[in-house]
Amino acid sequence: MPSDPFTGITLGGKIEPGLFEIRSTGVSTAPVREAAQAFLDSLSPEQRQRTLFPVDDREWRMWDNRHFMTRQGAGFGEMNEDQRRRAFELLGAALSAKGLRKTRDIMRLNQTLAELANNFDEYGEWLYWITVMGKPHPSEPWGLQLDGHHVSVNYFVLGDQVVMTPTFMGSEPVRAEAGRYKGTIVLQDEQDKGRALMRALDATQQARARVRADKPGNFNLTEAYKDNVALDAVGILAAELTDAQRALLRALIREYVDNMDEGHARVRTAEVEKHLDRTRFAWIGGTDDDSVFYYRIQSPVVLIEFDHQNRVAPHRTQAPSREHIHTVVRTPNGNDYGKDLLRLHYAQHPHVAERPGAQ
Repeated sequence: MPSDPFTGITLGGKIEPGLFEIRSTGVSTAPVREAAQAFLDSLSPEQRQRTLFPVDDREWRMWDNRHFMTRQGAGFGEMNEDQRRRAFELLGAALSAKGLRKTRDIMRLNQTLAELANNFDEYGEWLYWITVMGKPHPSEPWGLQLDGHHVSVNYFVLGDQVVMTPTFMGSEPVRAEAGRYKGTIVLQDEQDKGRALMRALDATQQARARVRADKPGNFNLTEAYKDNVALDAVGILAAELTDAQRALLRALIREYVDNMDEGHARVRTAEVEKHLDRTRFAWIGGTDDDSVFYYRIQSPVVLIEFDHQNRVAPHRTQAPSREHIHTVVRTPNGNDYGKDLLRLHYAQHPHVAERPGAQ
C-alpha cells in the first residue's frame, strides 16, 4: 500500500519541471461529466457514500491490477441493470470505442479465467469497481477510477483537460479458446506493433535498444504502488531513428493513447510529439514470432511498458508466456492522477486548501 508521499515516475530520481500547464484544450469534457453525474444519481445513498472520495484523496493510489485486493466504490456485481448501463455509459464517455471494447474484453476474459481455474470467487466478469473523486464539475478538478483484475483506469479532469494515467490493461489468458466468451482476444496489436518496431531496427540500432537478450521473468517496473520509481535512461532515442522507424514508434504510442476518447487522444498525442526526439525505446527478449519480450517507451511526458508475464492461473509457471500480458501507461514527472495540474490549480486558487495528508 502507498505510504510514501507522491513524487511521480522520474528519470534518475529528479522531476523535470515546467512540462505541464493549466490551459484550454478546446475538447469538451461535458459528456464524461454528465455521464458521471447520471451514474452517481443512479446509486443508492449507501452506494454513493462509499463511491465518492475527495479529489485529492489517497484512494487514487490504491488501484491494484491483482485479483485478490479489497476494492472501494460501487461494484458491477452489485449494480442493477440501470446502474450497470450508466456505468458503461460513463466508461464509454471517458474512453474511445476501441478503449471501451478492450476494457470489456478484459472483463470477459476474467470470466474465462474463472472458468479455467474453477474459481468464481476471485475471478469473474463483474469483479470491477468504480469510484468518483471530487464532484463532477465544469471547472473544478474531479475524476474517476475503474479498478479490478487486469484493468485499472485513472481519469482526472480539470476544465477541458484530461489525464488518463496510470492506466493498466492486461489479461490472462489473452484469448478464450472455449467457454462463454470463446473467440475473445486482447492486446495483440500492442504485442505485434512493438515487435514490428524492434524488427525494423538495423543490427546496430537493435543493439542500442536491447537491454538484455534473454527474458527470464517479469520486468514491468511501474505497476500498482509504484508511483515514485526512478528509471534509468535505457534504449535507443527516437532522434536516432529513420522517418519510417519513427512512424512505427508513433503508431505504437497511439495504440495506447487512442484508448482515450478521440478528442483528448489528439491532445495527448500532440503533447507526446513535442518530446518525440527525447523518447527512448528499450527492449528485453527475442523477436521471433513466438518470442516473449518486454519493451518500454519512455519520454518526459509518457511512459509505456509491455510485458509477457509468468502464468499465475490456472497454473503457475516459472517462465513468461504470451498468454499473460501486462501493459501500463504513466505520465512521468509528477502528473499521474493529474497531480501536477491539481498542484497548479491549488496555487492559482489558494482559498482551496488541500486536505492534510492527502497524497
